[in-house]
Amino acid sequence: MGGSSLCPEVLRKSFGKIDGFPDLRVLDSTDPAQIRAIENRIDLAKTLFFVSSKSGTTLEPNIFKQYFYARAKEAVGADQVGSRFIAITDPGSKLREEAARENFRKIFLGVPSIGGRYSALSDFGLAPAAAMGIDVGRFLDRASEMVKACRDGLAQNNPGVILGAVLGMAHNLGRGKVTIVASPPIFDVGAWLEQLLAESTGKNGKALIPVNREPLASRGVYGDDRVFVYLRLDSAPDVSQDTAVAELESAGQPVISISVADVYDLSQEFFRWEIATAVAGSIIGINPFDQPDVEASKVVTRKLTEEYERTGSLPPESPFSEAEGIQLFADRKNAEALQKTASEPSLKGYLKALLDQLQPHDYFALLAYVEMNDTHERTLQVARESVRDAKRVATCLGFGPRFLHSTGQAYKGGPNGGVFLQVTCDDATDLPVPDQNYTFGIVKAAQARGDFEVLNERGRRALRVHLGADVGDGLRRLGAAVKALV
Repeated sequence: MGGSSLCPEVLRKSFGKIDGFPDLRVLDSTDPAQIRAIENRIDLAKTLFFVSSKSGTTLEPNIFKQYFYARAKEAVGADQVGSRFIAITDPGSKLREEAARENFRKIFLGVPSIGGRYSALSDFGLAPAAAMGIDVGRFLDRASEMVKACRDGLAQNNPGVILGAVLGMAHNLGRGKVTIVASPPIFDVGAWLEQLLAESTGKNGKALIPVNREPLASRGVYGDDRVFVYLRLDSAPDVSQDTAVAELESAGQPVISISVADVYDLSQEFFRWEIATAVAGSIIGINPFDQPDVEASKVVTRKLTEEYERTGSLPPESPFSEAEGIQLFADRKNAEALQKTASEPSLKGYLKALLDQLQPHDYFALLAYVEMNDTHERTLQVARESVRDAKRVATCLGFGPRFLHSTGQAYKGGPNGGVFLQVTCDDATDLPVPDQNYTFGIVKAAQARGDFEVLNERGRRALRVHLGADVGDGLRRLGAAVKALV
């Protein structure tokens, strides 16, 4: 999850499948449909599993390991199953002990002083990179050039300090929405950047809010609360993207342009941005190395799963409205506000009341606890763009539970400028977690409810929409309702 998964995922999507080497797949979702989709695409007898967790206590990788260890054991037998697993963890962790006990093929030990989201150039990023065929020596040689440049004691010559100073000052001048634009082949680097920025800076009522995967639009939809960062891949430029960014700059929007020679230069960007984030945090006035509100959500999730283990069910909850198979949830304060201002007691009425709460310099975030696939993302992107164009605000889209270890920190610990629409669903089929009473579906439900509870505790404007088991149909209806409203 989070720092342990995002760098390998960016590398897989940026480098692609390398001839002669295994395909790398990343699982960081407890959604049963997503776990099943991964399982259906692999041959359990011919798969090498990396279990990656610094602390060794993170819930998600632990239960992923339990599930696939049991499935691989069925495929290859008890005497061979350990050879199909590799652990990446810190010394002395429970995962380290478990991996040794179960005769894992290899145990890579991290450096405890390196935080998860700063671990891209450690074993957590490099072991999967080597497995998928990336020339790690070449990758690190490129990174060393940036390391050397970021040692320069003159700020004006130090690329990490320059970037961090610009981002920090932009925040302090009211431009805290960091809108990430990247060339198509390295488009997914935004997933890593948004975790680094949001989880590092989102606390004490302050935050750099990363805006990732939001398509570029005409300059008229943007306010004066953004700074744009353009990561341009020189080996594969996109002319239309160049033109759109140039138009934004000519319109007076601040644009930071960074040239990336080729995909191997991503190693330089990992280091540059880690330095920049620390510098920006200093200027903003926060500690960029903790994540207090991530822990808050984990605590609530743990309480809910423990109650399920004890009683066999999650605590009951009641929607304040239900129609056409879609249930709406909110805490008392938000429910009363929505009921007071809604034009009608319907899905459209309450959605409009929620979106009408958006003010200049706010942002809108869709928090979707559904399977992360292209179809679902396209549907949610349409809704997101509709809100951006109509309300002239920055928009974010995250899939749960992965964003809990990323942007979720800024949503809860940052400024109270977000309007949140959480989307949950019934699971058409569920999967058991071996040696536990709960299922993956129960874990996902507990994570969503824990996330929503902490948002409410922080006084956020939030509405939860619960779909039925037909997630595709529910998302289409939700997207159509949002688009019609704005």
